[in-house]
Amino acid sequence: MSLSDPVRSGHQPAPHLVIRSQPVDGVSAQLMDHLPTEGGLAWVRRGDGQVGWGVAARLDVAGSNRFQDAVSWWKELVAAAVIRDEVGVPGSGLVCFGSFGFTDQDPSELVVPEVIVGRRGGTTWVTTISPASSLTAPPELVANEPNPVYDVTFSDGARSGTDWSSIVADAVQRITAGELDKVVLARDLIAIAEQPIDLRWPLRRLAAAYPNCWTFSVDGLIGATPELLVRREKGLITSRVLAGTIRRTGDDAHDLALAASLARSSKDLEEHEYAVRSVAEALKPHCKSMQVPETPFVLHLPNVMHLASDVAGVAANGASALGLAAALHPSAAICGTPTPVARNLIGEIEGMQRGRFSGPVGWMDAAGDGEWCIALRCGQADPDNPRRMRLFAGAGIVAGSDPVAELAETNAKLVPMRDALGD
Repeated sequence: MSLSDPVRSGHQPAPHLVIRSQPVDGVSAQLMDHLPTEGGLAWVRRGDGQVGWGVAARLDVAGSNRFQDAVSWWKELVAAAVIRDEVGVPGSGLVCFGSFGFTDQDPSELVVPEVIVGRRGGTTWVTTISPASSLTAPPELVANEPNPVYDVTFSDGARSGTDWSSIVADAVQRITAGELDKVVLARDLIAIAEQPIDLRWPLRRLAAAYPNCWTFSVDGLIGATPELLVRREKGLITSRVLAGTIRRTGDDAHDLALAASLARSSKDLEEHEYAVRSVAEALKPHCKSMQVPETPFVLHLPNVMHLASDVAGVAANGASALGLAAALHPSAAICGTPTPVARNLIGEIEGMQRGRFSGPVGWMDAAGDGEWCIALRCGQADPDNPRRMRLFAGAGIVAGSDPVAELAETNAKLVPMRDALGD
């Protein structure tokens, strides 16, 4: 088996790799300028992060043990690797990118690229990853122009807006009856372009329009998510919880009034409390101490505002960033409360396969540090039709939810991907 061949579910031997990271000059101001036409990986926020291409190693997993299988495979790969890191910052050295499905049945993967271009603060570097028997020299970095996306049409996915609103009404009835406290319901939208979609085009536009979000690309799943599931860096664990949303109007004075109403909304505060509680409870076994805010703040994004809380803790054990993501997934923010009941209800009434939407997406290094976000504000390229992409959005449903308002919330959350694809 060559290193570029996908590794399927089940135990697979990790390859022996040689990794070298070294500082470089002459890198474009925008890391995504260096992505190739196809197969690019990206993780960028505020201009920092890393992009990669090629496949030095890959693991495809599914099933109830997918996180444990991925963690074990990564540990084996790290143990067998020779790492020459002349940079020494988070993200240099050996790094994998990953994306995990919402359910056990959805596909998940870890990808180790052959080349990574990274930037953190004022330091820029190139990492090359190759088989131990074939050392690779750093490539000459060339900026590439993406092909614009023209004439995009949008249509309903698995359900129409009207049908989805009726599902929300059904969920509210069940919550009112006491079956559960909260459920997060998602819907999809289909985008069809006149020509094949060059993913670098929407990625660039997302990074420019939403610099405070994490813009990502892993195996055809692209987006700009505002929600950090977990970060582990040098013993510090952090998680940003978002739950409770209101759409911006573009009028600053009106938006300030809307932000104040969001901060006082009993429905949104209830939804947010469930989400924060689920994250704190999942992280508690892995932390010596924790800081959980008593009240959320309002996070302002270009298209919406969210109630947000930053949960922080000091690591108490050796759990990797991916191991922590596994402990957190699925949180109340993207599933519901109680989680098992909400997950069953999603499977019963949502009416679509989420795939990797709302699953963990991110990166991890050889020390187990890294960042994993929730794959939101995203779209999945169709491998069988390069002109087609599925876009996703969801909303948290509690007893006070109004189906019409929840549909409007999902429409607002679809705006980033719609705008990024539009010409």
